[in-house]
Amino acid sequence: MENHSGKFRKTGRPLSFDRDEALEKAMLAFWRSGYETTSISDLTAAMGITAPSIYTAYGDKKQLFLEAMRLYAGSPYDLDRSLAEAPTARDAAQRMLLAAARAFTGTTTPRGCLLASATASGSSASADVQYAVAEVRRDIQERLRRRIAEDVANALLPATLDTRALAALVIAVIQGMSVLARDGASPKALDDLTHAAMQAWPSP
Repeated sequence: MENHSGKFRKTGRPLSFDRDEALEKAMLAFWRSGYETTSISDLTAAMGITAPSIYTAYGDKKQLFLEAMRLYAGSPYDLDRSLAEAPTARDAAQRMLLAAARAFTGTTTPRGCLLASATASGSSASADVQYAVAEVRRDIQERLRRRIAEDVANALLPATLDTRALAALVIAVIQGMSVLARDGASPKALDDLTHAAMQAWPSP
């Protein structure tokens, strides 16, 4: 039987819980405490299911985290559509920053960014998890870079612009906003930071 992530799990007794709802609860647990420090017992308490149910439905802790991370990051196709719908790359970047400001300071979710908090402990035991998280960030950065390159091609940005560096700047600001949000920064403070950061955006 194919599950939500496109992988196959063993057939047998049907799950006695809502798999997607439990995954969202796992995502919040990882978001709050990070990958390393979130134990299986923490996950069973957060998800309201037993450890054997976790292994049956999702695999091991690492596979559960990777699936939760994909849920958090959302579809890359949705990101591409959002980038394409923005009038300019500048608008796209600003929307990303403002959306991050809201997401990182939500009242019903943990503060900061799951991608930033998940591997904060940085031990070698989670090297493959750290790599997977970095790959998600690199993918987002590359999709933004391509949108910036479109504006360069259309003479909306300087022909000599380093598109990779500009996209990396946006990602760096987003990750910095995550740290500030965890430190207690308000939504307005992050909005103000966004507007300040956009002052660095190059003119045609």
